[in-house]
Amino acid sequence: MEDDTLFPRKHFDRIYATLRIKKPVNVDFIYTSFLDCLKACKQLGETNPVFSLESVNPVTLLLYLVNEHIFFMNARPEKSEEELIKDADYVGLLLSVTVDKYFTNEHLSFQNTRLTNRFLPEISTLLVYLNFINGMLSRYKKGEPDKTLMVDIMSKGFSMALCITNLLTGGYETEAFSTWRTLHENECILILIAKYGKPVIDRYIRHLQYAVAFRGGVMNKEETDATFVEIKEGMKAIGLKSKDMKRFIEYGWLLGIPNVMETPDFKFNFRDGVERCAGLRAYSKTYEWSSEIAHSSPLLIYSTKGYYYHMTIINLYESFFRLEKIFGSLYLSNVPESEQKRYLAMRKLYFSELQAAYKMMHDRFTRGKKDIEKPVESEEKPEEETN
Repeated sequence: MEDDTLFPRKHFDRIYATLRIKKPVNVDFIYTSFLDCLKACKQLGETNPVFSLESVNPVTLLLYLVNEHIFFMNARPEKSEEELIKDADYVGLLLSVTVDKYFTNEHLSFQNTRLTNRFLPEISTLLVYLNFINGMLSRYKKGEPDKTLMVDIMSKGFSMALCITNLLTGGYETEAFSTWRTLHENECILILIAKYGKPVIDRYIRHLQYAVAFRGGVMNKEETDATFVEIKEGMKAIGLKSKDMKRFIEYGWLLGIPNVMETPDFKFNFRDGVERCAGLRAYSKTYEWSSEIAHSSPLLIYSTKGYYYHMTIINLYESFFRLEKIFGSLYLSNVPESEQKRYLAMRKLYFSELQAAYKMMHDRFTRGKKDIEKPVESEEKPEEETN
């Protein structure tokens, strides 16, 4: 019987149950191995205080151990689990790899220089909002474009906003800025779908089907041929040539907007098509900068962390405000009164803080303050800004 003074079996069983491990494994073996890992951690702590047993997260350590064991079981299908756990060399390898990965990844992992953290109000408030909205959107049915297109696009937008926030707190400013580029494309599409409704939605879905056919995703040759006939007829009707097929497939859905071809300087592309029609053409230059970062230009390699931090978070906030407005109108019209009150209470508490944080950061960035490399709260009262 194991000596469970290091970590009682009843505590282990409770933690293990919460992990909901799908692949059946020998839990007694995992517990014994877990205790051996803790003993190894204790020995490391005797020579290096960084590795003290008190600093070990038992849940994280257990996750490394279980997943490592399952990996070896899958990688060695010629052996049963019972054969593996009777192999002293295997048990020693499992112990060594688990402890090594735990300390290397959890305590010695490389950390970028960070200009922010998740405790600062401009980040923590945004995270509260994003976690709430993503949680609410997870309740909606998804993946059926003809019924759920708006929710699908909105969910992806808020998911990307959360991703950008996490990249910023991890010190990945340029990566966050390049991700904003995709978020901006997402919000422009969502704005047009929300504004024009069914005509644009129907067109958008049809052009999704065109894209599938263009990429060879339709197995039925007759259906594929018929789709390409339809594409060519659509292009001919508006004077596009064969070389424009890809642009038509990607942006032809804009024809669902009334009189869109009469829009000054309209083109079948993102900046002069989608972005212009969404009323966000003012972001064209920022979108171009973000594209250069995404394409690994010298701007990516020789970038200023503080500049791109502020550039990203300001544009993230502005995109979030637009997305939240669309979400609010959709959400409040589709949930019971009790849910409406919950959302409105959260909004009343935090939205003004988001606006204050945005004004502070925008003011600091536009005036080029010396503390741009260090995003700490300004002692000066921010000037009034307009979006």
